[in-house]
Amino acid sequence: MRKALLGLFLALPLVGQAADWTRWRGPAQAGSSAETGLVQTFSPDGDHLLWTHDVAGRGTPVVHGDRVYVFGYRGTGEDLREVLVALDLATGAVRWERSWRDFLSDIIYDRYSIGAPAVDPATGNVYVQSSAGVLMAFSPEGAPLWEVSMMEAYGRLTFPNGRTGAPVVDGDLVIVHFITSFWGREGPARDRFHAFDKTTGQLVWSSTPGMGPKDSSFSTPVLETRDGRRILYAGTGCGHVVAVDARTGDPIWRFPMSVGGVNVSVVLDGDLLVAAHDVENLDSTDIGRMVGLDVTAATVPQADGSTPVLKGERWRLPVSGFSSSPVVGDGLVYQVTPTGELVAVELASGRRLWSTSLGPDQLHASPLLADGRVWVPLRDGSLHVVRAGREGGQVLHRVQLAGSALGAPALADGRILVLTTERLYAFGEARPITAVPVPPPPAAATGPAVTAQVLPADLRLRPGSSVPLTARLLDAQGALVGTAPATAGEVFVPPTAKVKAQMDARFEGGALVADASAAQSAGAWKITAGGLVGETKGRVVAGLPYPESFEAFALDASDAQGAFAFPPLSWIGARFKWQVREVDGSKVLAKTLDNLLFQRSTVFLGDPDERSYRVEVSIKSDGDRRNVGTAGVVNQRYLVALKGNQRVLEVSSNQERLKHSVPFTLAPGTWYRLVTEVRVGADGAATVRAKAWPRDEPEPAAWTLEVVHPDGHTHGAPGLFGFSPGNRHAVYLDDVLVAPLEESP
Repeated sequence: MRKALLGLFLALPLVGQAADWTRWRGPAQAGSSAETGLVQTFSPDGDHLLWTHDVAGRGTPVVHGDRVYVFGYRGTGEDLREVLVALDLATGAVRWERSWRDFLSDIIYDRYSIGAPAVDPATGNVYVQSSAGVLMAFSPEGAPLWEVSMMEAYGRLTFPNGRTGAPVVDGDLVIVHFITSFWGREGPARDRFHAFDKTTGQLVWSSTPGMGPKDSSFSTPVLETRDGRRILYAGTGCGHVVAVDARTGDPIWRFPMSVGGVNVSVVLDGDLLVAAHDVENLDSTDIGRMVGLDVTAATVPQADGSTPVLKGERWRLPVSGFSSSPVVGDGLVYQVTPTGELVAVELASGRRLWSTSLGPDQLHASPLLADGRVWVPLRDGSLHVVRAGREGGQVLHRVQLAGSALGAPALADGRILVLTTERLYAFGEARPITAVPVPPPPAAATGPAVTAQVLPADLRLRPGSSVPLTARLLDAQGALVGTAPATAGEVFVPPTAKVKAQMDARFEGGALVADASAAQSAGAWKITAGGLVGETKGRVVAGLPYPESFEAFALDASDAQGAFAFPPLSWIGARFKWQVREVDGSKVLAKTLDNLLFQRSTVFLGDPDERSYRVEVSIKSDGDRRNVGTAGVVNQRYLVALKGNQRVLEVSSNQERLKHSVPFTLAPGTWYRLVTEVRVGADGAATVRAKAWPRDEPEPAAWTLEVVHPDGHTHGAPGLFGFSPGNRHAVYLDDVLVAPLEESP
């Protein structure tokens, strides 16, 4: 095999020995393993079945030492909870389990846990991202270490398909990617990569290598060191394959492939990177293709300043992969097509060698390559073992598992682990655990520090709070030389910033500090640390109470619809979804109608840790008797909305998990007042109350709707919501109030 992939295998134990499977794609990052001597036949009812565990999932278990970690879910309807379970590799006994509820996502049809945990080989800590976008870190014994709500903190968007993907741990970083609509230059929706400090959960960098997204993507990044530089490769939701500096987040190149997202994880063999998709090609009307890219090829700078485009296509083949990723070994690449066909391709030339039809279709599940065989789960729950190699293709064994097999197999210490939508199976020989952890790579030589990478890279301040700043000191290759505290800071307005704004904060004692009276604001800073100058940015979010009538906004921008103002810069995801306009003689917040991606819009105003508060707003929708909008508020991870077309007042936290409503008509052209509160009792149950009425009428004494949610959401950022179906009619919000419950009238 070529040099880069060979280097990965040289870091593993000798062929035939066991290796931990600490990430979705295994120790070689390609769905392959060097283990040999695996069982030849097995069955789900006894033959070489070591154990099973009842948990539903659509991803891949991971293994570290004598433990298996699986990301799955239990229950249905309001009782559904995602789980992270730690199991004994030898017996399947439960070591510990953690669980959580979905919130504010668009996920339908129980499309949960389409992803995997990741284990840090150096510490044994486990990382997982929930389907609602909460990135969590746990100790090997299950103790929570930190968590970040990507939706509320970074504007992560959710989609009905529920594709979550998997974190990757690289050195001292945990890296994930997802589509966000955040603030400032990260306001436009893009598929972005985020790297967090694996110990603290602080954001180290974010990167936007691609263009406008067409789809969500859960392509897992593959990493290598090339000429001293750590590089990340992955598919994105904008239909590209991208390369990013894994230490700094700087985009290196992008390769445009398709009109939709690239969901498969790429594989790397030396200088050749292989990717596939199953939508229309950008340069032809053909559907789907596999490509071999030379990662050392020239790139072409773009006039618009976007990431340079790679001109490195060595070969292409009409073999498609929707979300099943290829595996590579011995100069061949194996791909399962959406129609259930296993195809073997020669890596060097892209020549198709053979194919075998295994079943009617395939979704998500990727094959495993080990011991001269390809192990292929299919959506119908069948698991096929196929002879690998240039003369391969013979089906050696087939078993039927319970449920749908949508996750890739994992392999550790002779045990093949397969997760379905009903249970986790472990097949193999019963023997003592001998798994050998993958040793860390040898420390590379570093040069002098030339860059200060300020942490956190994006910060959030409540009025009256502070955030200490430090810096990672990097050499010219991006390698970490050391760390240093911040010693000075000054406001910085980037010359390219479209909004010339700054935070209402000050630098003091190595930290950014917001006074108790600090106003909502956002901006950038130049920070000195270790004798070097770096940059960070951040927001002062709304404190409580927070009233907003919009009357103070100057309507100093204009478009075809007239004069408008942008909403507060510190609101997450607001700038491209809402505008302040004059309506009915007052300034109000109006839903934009120019981007179908934002026809449904959630905007967060405050801190994700906020709790025990009241949210009020006035609502109006344009429309007619056939089409009226929806609008409301987010209160502590509950969406409370007046739904025009359905003619209800509704409380939900996911349309298929928690949804309760009462009849209520949102008539077009009429202003209504909505008041909401959430109270959590000593037993953990959350009581969500809402009342709504025509604004020009007296407020009713009784609540219109009251919902009790056992084991409810205890905290969450306040927000606003609007939905203009098909972007046909605008909705409007006015007189927002977020206040602590004890200060509410």
